[in-house]
Amino acid sequence: MNIKKAGLIIFIILLIDQISKIYIKTNFQLGEAVEVFSWFKILFIENEGMAWGAKIPGAYGKEILTSFRLVAIVAIAYWLNTSIKEKAPQVLIWSVTLILAGAIGNTIDSLFYGIIFDDSLGHVASLFAEDNYGSILKGKVVDMLYFPLYDGILPDWIPFWGGDRFVFFEPVFNIADTAISVGFGLLIVFNKKAFPKEEKK
Repeated sequence: MNIKKAGLIIFIILLIDQISKIYIKTNFQLGEAVEVFSWFKILFIENEGMAWGAKIPGAYGKEILTSFRLVAIVAIAYWLNTSIKEKAPQVLIWSVTLILAGAIGNTIDSLFYGIIFDDSLGHVASLFAEDNYGSILKGKVVDMLYFPLYDGILPDWIPFWGGDRFVFFEPVFNIADTAISVGFGLLIVFNKKAFPKEEKK
C-alpha cells in the first residue's frame, strides 16, 4: 500500500464516520434509540472521555485528553509514513491506517463538536447552532452502535453474578472506534506477520 491509498482509506472512513455522527446528532435526542434488530440498536449517547467512558479528572481533563489525541495522531501518522517508506508488512500498514483514521475521527468530535452543535438533552441538536454547548477542545464524541447480543437475567446457579441482569455486548461505539478496534485486532491476531523478527546472520 502506498501513501495515496492509505490516505484514500482514511478519507473514506472519516467520511462515513462523520456523516453517521452528524446524522445522529441532528436527528436524535440524547438517549433516543431505534431498534434495527433485537440484537442491534441505534442508540445515541455522547462520550466525554476515553474508551469505556473513562475520564481524566480535573477542570482541564477534557482539554488534556484532546491535546493528547492530537499528539497521538501526529505520532501515528509518522509511524504510518515510516512503515510505508520502509515497506513494512501489509498487515502492519493496514492496521496503522485504520488506527489513524479512527483516532482522527474521534478527535474531530472533541475539537469541533462543542462549537458547532448545541446540546442534545431533551431536543434534537442543530448544526452550526448559535448557542453551542462547549468550546474548542471540549466537544463530546458521538456514539450510536449498540449490539446487545444477550440481555437477560443470569441463572441463580452462576457464582457471584447469578440472578443479576447481564448485557453482552454492552458498550456503545461508532465507526471511528470500529476502525481502531479492527486495527488493534489485526496487530494482535497477526502479530508475527506485522512484526517479523529479523533473521540472524
